[in-house]
Amino acid sequence: MPPEDRKTLRYRVLRYTPNVIRDEWVNIGILLEEFQELEAVGGSRRAIRIIEEDREFARVRKLHPAADVQLLHSLRSDFESLPGIAGDDVRKYFLNFEKTLSNVLQLSPQKAVLAEDFNTELGRLYEAHVAPPAYARGGIVESTRAWIRNKLKDVFQRHRISSKLKPAVRIDEFTHLGDPFKFDYGYRNGVRGYIQSVVLNRDAAQAKVLAYTVESIRKRVPASEFTAVTEAPPIPGNLQHLFISKLFEDQNIRIVPMNQVEKFAEELRMKLQ
Repeated sequence: MPPEDRKTLRYRVLRYTPNVIRDEWVNIGILLEEFQELEAVGGSRRAIRIIEEDREFARVRKLHPAADVQLLHSLRSDFESLPGIAGDDVRKYFLNFEKTLSNVLQLSPQKAVLAEDFNTELGRLYEAHVAPPAYARGGIVESTRAWIRNKLKDVFQRHRISSKLKPAVRIDEFTHLGDPFKFDYGYRNGVRGYIQSVVLNRDAAQAKVLAYTVESIRKRVPASEFTAVTEAPPIPGNLQHLFISKLFEDQNIRIVPMNQVEKFAEELRMKLQ
């Protein structure tokens, strides 16, 4: 990609520093910003991605056994309004942030990067700086929700449906105010539709949360449709896979393994025309 076709983005890494004196920290998020020269063309764009998976919190606890996990879980809602803040209010936001949380949370120095797509770069930076390293088992890289989401993003872009999907869809209007759960994608075409990545080999607890969420939404919007994208097809005889499959079957959640996601994306493209 020629440099002139790329955008200049600036990013910072959000660090959790439970012991400032020892100068020890663990990376827990990425703040990415794109600045336009003129307000008339959209002003600035920003997004922040914070740890959310069980294995990510487990990594923090492993490095810092006394970590304030409750604080870390609350960060997603704390930063919820940040992408919509404009102009000088952003500076005030971070001045207050540094005043109230500088003992445990810090932002790294700002760095610039050239990128073609904002969301793709946010995912790449998160994988590079924050996500736990992938471990190889028998030569196969262990799958995670982040891995599934990145694959989905590529597939949806190639099938030209990214613009018709809304990412990171909140659902607290159907459950309880402040519910941190977000669907990876949502869409509307006569009915509401939701897509969520689920790792069969490790996400039994998350699968239960998804089933509860689907049940809550269907009480309000019965015609809604739900898809769980998994790293592989459920394995017959695997007790955890059987449990998740039955849970999803009871809630009418369609399972689409990664080896069928191209066909699913094409079906979605036809549906959203």
